[in-house]
Amino acid sequence: MATTTAQLLTQAEAALTAKDLQKAEAIYKQILVDNTHSLRDQENALLKLGELYRDQKNAQGVAEVITLSRAFMSSTAKAKTAKLIRTLLDFFNDIPDSQLVQIATLNDNIVWAKGEKRIFLKHSLETRLVGLQLETQQYKVALALIDTLLVELKRLDDKMVLTEVHLLESRVYRGIGNLSKAKAALTSSRTAANSIYCPPHLQSALDLQAGILHAEDKDYTTAYSYFFESFENLSSQGDDAALGALKYMLLCKVMLNLPEDVTSLLTLKLSTKYAHLRDVESMRAVARAHQGRNLADFEKALRDYKNELSSDPTIRSHLAALYDTLLQQNLLRIIEPYSVVEIEHV
Repeated sequence: MATTTAQLLTQAEAALTAKDLQKAEAIYKQILVDNTHSLRDQENALLKLGELYRDQKNAQGVAEVITLSRAFMSSTAKAKTAKLIRTLLDFFNDIPDSQLVQIATLNDNIVWAKGEKRIFLKHSLETRLVGLQLETQQYKVALALIDTLLVELKRLDDKMVLTEVHLLESRVYRGIGNLSKAKAALTSSRTAANSIYCPPHLQSALDLQAGILHAEDKDYTTAYSYFFESFENLSSQGDDAALGALKYMLLCKVMLNLPEDVTSLLTLKLSTKYAHLRDVESMRAVARAHQGRNLADFEKALRDYKNELSSDPTIRSHLAALYDTLLQQNLLRIIEPYSVVEIEHV
């Protein structure tokens, strides 16, 4: 039977090469419903089918694959099951505007995991769900789920997931503007992280959140140091999130009235690979406008780089404050040459 399975997988690959997606999809589904195929072959077909739907940007298709996977998951080890579901869920990341489908899929699988008494998988899925609720600004629902999660995690003493959930809690409270609770949650997250080996990506996320909270307090010097730590870690991992940390570093330099440092910062070895990107160009344009105390150039930068400067709430809020500062400086620049000036001239 293994030979037949191998032949089916080869036929599916040939169909994909020939862009006959329907045929490839039918073959993978055939392997999944036929119990004579080995679990390993079915898992392979499952992942291939998920990849096919991912490449087609078919979020509903990925959701159906995750539901299909539960049919034979009872026969596999719990750790392997959790890894497989996480891999399939990651396929959503490449599909734009798929948050609502993801949330529905996660809720469905959380109910299933609870029924199967797969507690660790349930916690993993609920943590992911909180992240999506944060992304879609469902703060009240996210906080309710966080409270339930924290009670269970503290009882199990699962420090790794506890670190992640407290960090998400901090981000949710920051989203609703409650900075004191955001700081308290971040402290709890760091306390949990100190008692375990904290993976580099999680440490980077902690540093990034610390920088964001210090920036909210207008302590841009401390914020910069946290953003730099995060940027170094993320860059060494080749993580795309490093670009966001770099933008925050550049923002701090601008807010510290050191726009001239932006150019020198972008000559650092770690920064040069990002220097040509639009996200970085947008911050460079803001720095130039600030250095020249030119409100018109600042407004032009906001228009030219609208997506890069307004999609991130942290950058958007600080640039709004910078606009007021620049307006004041622009007025000062007009009246500086005169000892007496009429309002009409201003």
